Amino acid sequence: MQQPYEPAGAKSPRAHAGSAAARVLVVDDDPTVAEVVAGYLDRAGYAVDRADDGPAALARAAAHRPDLVVLDLMLPGMDGLEVCRRLRARGPVPVIMLTARGDEDDRILGLEVGADDYVTKPFSPRELVLRVESVLRRAHPDTARQPLYAAGLAVDPAARRVTRDGAELALTLREFDLLAFFLRHPGRAYSREDLMREVWGWEFGDLSTVTVHIRRLRGKVEDDPARPRLIQTVWGVGYRFEAAGEEAV
Repeated sequence: MQQPYEPAGAKSPRAHAGSAAARVLVVDDDPTVAEVVAGYLDRAGYAVDRADDGPAALARAAAHRPDLVVLDLMLPGMDGLEVCRRLRARGPVPVIMLTARGDEDDRILGLEVGADDYVTKPFSPRELVLRVESVLRRAHPDTARQPLYAAGLAVDPAARRVTRDGAELALTLREFDLLAFFLRHPGRAYSREDLMREVWGWEFGDLSTVTVHIRRLRGKVEDDPARPRLIQTVWGVGYRFEAAGEEAV
């Protein structure tokens, strides 16, 4: 059985190239959890700030803008969902949400307010560091990638910018990655497992994460999300991006 937290003296995973200067804000009212997480991130080469409640987290983020936030769902003063909403309203900062709850609805709520990933307690600090690295890698992609165009959408990977018929869209980190992946592979059907592996970089995980992001992305790129023409459901398989925007029959 996985232990909730590994000893602070355990060997930490190697940080990916370029992550040493990244600033991570850890928000958790449990001092033991916060100390262990901060310790692992510090040894992995990140600059770490800490806050123990919602208002303090917002104040800390305003004073020193983080590159990523590790955010507990249950916080005094203001819960993690509201903190995430307010952080996202200020700008596109990646958020990994921590939750001790087993209720899928809570995890989905976290994704719907803009969290890019979530980890359920008890968790391995080593796994959390790897999740941080993965999210930050996707937040700072290879700037040599060429812009992508289809069905009135323009995706600029270097600028992390998406427009639809000239109007800029506000996408979360994962929504952006998912849309860019679809534009690179039009006309091909992918299962949720495929998308989790190719877009999230996970070999396993909660597939409802993919479902939620598909629904959110449709709400931003489709004329009628209830009758999607671009991101189509392939029954028994998964999803397919139709660059021509022709409705499936």
